[in-house]
Amino acid sequence: MFCPHCGTENHDNNFRCTKCSKVIQRVAQPVVTTELADSRTARMLLPVGRSGWAIAAGYAGLFALTIVLAPIAIALGIIAIMHLRKHPKLHGMGRAVFGVVMGVAGTVVLVWAFTMYRGG
Repeated sequence: MFCPHCGTENHDNNFRCTKCSKVIQRVAQPVVTTELADSRTARMLLPVGRSGWAIAAGYAGLFALTIVLAPIAIALGIIAIMHLRKHPKLHGMGRAVFGVVMGVAGTVVLVWAFTMYRGG
């Protein structure tokens, strides 16, 4: 490929001329498709089109099994549910609800353990 500005021969894959440094070919823009975001399977495996709050609530729900982090799971789950209601195109309601449910279960166990410790 020859530079249209100075006539220097360049490799075909060069973006700029090796002599004058002017652009000799445009970089192709990446094509963004929504097919991945629309795929139910992709959304299940990847955090595509999912609320970050819902992801955080899901993980906090998992860590609510340690009981100490259970109240955090409740808070993140509620924030995620409110965020998803404001942005209906996002997904992740299942993870948000999971965070709330596991957070409540962990908090119940936490309160029970605390009362048993204080009472015994």
